[in-house]
Amino acid sequence: MRLTPAMAALAACALALPASGQTGAKGDPAKAQLTATQVCAGCHGADGNSPTPTNPNLAGQHAAYITKQLMNFKSADGKAAERASPVMNGMVVALTPDDMKNLGAYFAAQAPKPGTAKDKDLVVLGQKLYRGGDMGRGIPACAGCHSPNGAGIPAQYPRLAGQHADYTVAQLKGFRSGERANDPQKMMRMIAAKMSDREIQALAEYVAGLR
Repeated sequence: MRLTPAMAALAACALALPASGQTGAKGDPAKAQLTATQVCAGCHGADGNSPTPTNPNLAGQHAAYITKQLMNFKSADGKAAERASPVMNGMVVALTPDDMKNLGAYFAAQAPKPGTAKDKDLVVLGQKLYRGGDMGRGIPACAGCHSPNGAGIPAQYPRLAGQHADYTVAQLKGFRSGERANDPQKMMRMIAAKMSDREIQALAEYVAGLR
């Protein structure tokens, strides 16, 4: 049987997903509502649909993924946080592990609003990379880890469908430069390092319109 790009990517995801990626007991969305609507809302919207293209949509995102990212933003035992952000590193200081699980559950329960792509030419290139990758250059199909419809695979691989293109571009460039380094087995850093600015923009445009 010939291994397709999507199958190869899915196999790579399975190997990269550590058992510790699971975050344990589910959170209580009701306990996070006050924080979400009065603190998080300024950047991400009260319902997790961010009004600002540079800030990510959280509505419908996997609860375990959100919890993991919040944990990664927080420094512990004198060590630097796994994920650097001048804003988020400060926002999580007072959050407990239970608070993070509750916030994950809250935003996961919110209905995501569909996004739209703006550049049709870029969408064509983005679709090609997302669905088939470029195996000659070692770029696997994004669909293998993030699902054909952009729904993602919790807890390590997030929902991408409808995500702001500006935010997606910033994250891919962050992985490419090494500025963002909380991906399992350095997978996203290795992939993004092989991508051009145009390819990154194309993928961002394509996933923005996925639904």
